[in-house]
Amino acid sequence: MEQQPDTGQKSDSLPRSPELMSRDDTALLVVDVLEKLIGLVRDYARIVWNIRLLLDAARVLGISVAATEQNPDKLGLTTLPLAKLLKPPAAKMAFSCGECGKIFSGWRNEGVYRVLLCGIETHVCIAQTALDLTAAGFQVFVAADAVGARNAIDHEVALRRLETAGIVLTTTEAVIFEWCRTAAAPEFRQIMALAKETPPG
Repeated sequence: MEQQPDTGQKSDSLPRSPELMSRDDTALLVVDVLEKLIGLVRDYARIVWNIRLLLDAARVLGISVAATEQNPDKLGLTTLPLAKLLKPPAAKMAFSCGECGKIFSGWRNEGVYRVLLCGIETHVCIAQTALDLTAAGFQVFVAADAVGARNAIDHEVALRRLETAGIVLTTTEAVIFEWCRTAAAPEFRQIMALAKETPPG
């Protein structure tokens, strides 16, 4: 008899909620974390740290990742701590990453229908991308502690607007455990080690 793969769910368990991400149906999009701009964003060191944590977890768990750069000829490239963890980002001029359609068509072909967003700025590129992806049929999540803006009110109002529009707000640590799903996963120790790292002060 052919052995079935271990899904981490016992036969008498409740069914998994469709509101939860999994490593098989979710991708991570890093939006416009440009060296020339990120230093202007409130609490930028923690945002970059959280994005790096998401990238490390995605690598451990085999989750698809892509990144974008807004007008890189004028605004520069992705900040180095993240750039070294990413494949070459897609350049864009539109604020929404919807302009980079090949990313999303490729993910659809992989069976990905959920996208987790991180990056900057919350009220511009993150918000417009989230709303466009929702309109295109993706379920969109935003890691609220891995996005930011120069002004607190722009960040806060954007998150409220996105939540009202049906985008799911979450946090970096919640994401990495949601992707991992179970302490029985072979990657759990690596995910736990990431969660135990000390964030920047």
